[in-house]
Amino acid sequence: MPFAALGLHPSLLRAIKELGFTRPTPIQTEAIPPGLAGRDVLASAQTGSGKTAAFLLPILNRLIEKPRGKTRALVLAPTRELAAQILSDLQDLAVHTPVTGAAIFGGVGHGPQEHALRSGVDVLIATPGRLLDHLRQPYARLEHLEWLVLDEADRMLDMGFLPDIRKILRVLPARRQTLFFSATMPAPIRTLTHELLKQPATIQIERPSTAPIRIVQAAYPVPQELKSALLLRLIERGDIRQALVFTRTKHRANRLADALVRAGVAAGRIHGNRTQAQRTSALEMFRAGRTPVLVATDIAARGIDVEDLGHVVNFDVPLVPDDYIHRIGRTGRMEASGDAFTFVAPDERDELAAIERVLGKPLPRVTVPDFDYAARPATRLEVPQAQRIAEIRARKAADRARAEAKRQRRPSPAGQPSAHAPRPPAGSGQRWTFRPRRRGSR
Repeated sequence: MPFAALGLHPSLLRAIKELGFTRPTPIQTEAIPPGLAGRDVLASAQTGSGKTAAFLLPILNRLIEKPRGKTRALVLAPTRELAAQILSDLQDLAVHTPVTGAAIFGGVGHGPQEHALRSGVDVLIATPGRLLDHLRQPYARLEHLEWLVLDEADRMLDMGFLPDIRKILRVLPARRQTLFFSATMPAPIRTLTHELLKQPATIQIERPSTAPIRIVQAAYPVPQELKSALLLRLIERGDIRQALVFTRTKHRANRLADALVRAGVAAGRIHGNRTQAQRTSALEMFRAGRTPVLVATDIAARGIDVEDLGHVVNFDVPLVPDDYIHRIGRTGRMEASGDAFTFVAPDERDELAAIERVLGKPLPRVTVPDFDYAARPATRLEVPQAQRIAEIRARKAADRARAEAKRQRRPSPAGQPSAHAPRPPAGSGQRWTFRPRRRGSR
């Protein structure tokens, strides 16, 4: 079925053609018609399946037909990167229309966001926390809202946004069309759908927690302390030219990126402790090919969309299989092919086994012929927990000692000896005489 058969506005069809798309993906084929008809939609679809256009196109089509100059559509997304990506997709699809959009998320100034809310752009894309900040102000009003989209709802649940979402829902008009998209449907998400949706068109494209067959997957057994050396070796061999590398923690992301840079590999990092400017810069440089490696944590990586990304590397095995599916979904997007390598330390075998049970097959094990698996690591990527605790205690003890020394150096009030002044040595015959100050004396 071509896009023209879906009944979209000619301005949208023109933009779609210019973007190089000829036929809708399965999720677009299933979700766009009920969206155009005004029905609520409940869709479960894999990352990279084209779901952003599946909810934007019906909304844009209706906005073109009935322009009003008010904010009429709200898209909630879990991360800054995903919000920015949705806005970029909106601008691409609406390039030949008068429809306007803006993104609202943390890490940047409030001014432009306040202006967007005051002026009433057609479509707002927002993260829940920052939107709530604005909704506490009198200028933020969404009484004209007609469409609500929840994208990556399962990740918003994982990030603890469910209470914020409920607060936002209380200030939205009850009469609206709701489009609900989630890669997986855990019980709390299903409960939320029952509260939000009215007789929705239910769509499930591919079984959740299955990986696209176009992604070649492999496991690389390696000692924990040699993972960074193995990654460097694969880059040196040319097995990896551009890769999104996932670590389990922000600390490991920083140390891995630093290790790569020291070895002469240009690498960026993106995680929750980075400022929005740093995250945006790292992503832009990665997309432009100026840094071949981008190290990321799971939460920050939502919304990273890079055309023709060749490799995803699970530097740490994810704790749950769903995160594995989301990670490797960054490659092999829109029918392209890609590779997903997973570095597996001995203490991560149970997590890998859980992933393989969900996949329904074992991942092939790969060893690199010219890599020394018995080498001593030059540096440690992770500081042992006992050492970290000891270092924290030592820093606190040093802070207390400095504070005490500073207090003892502080001069005492006139006429009163310091409580910490040295006492005469025992047996010296010297006596201290304390004369109490008279009431009212200065």
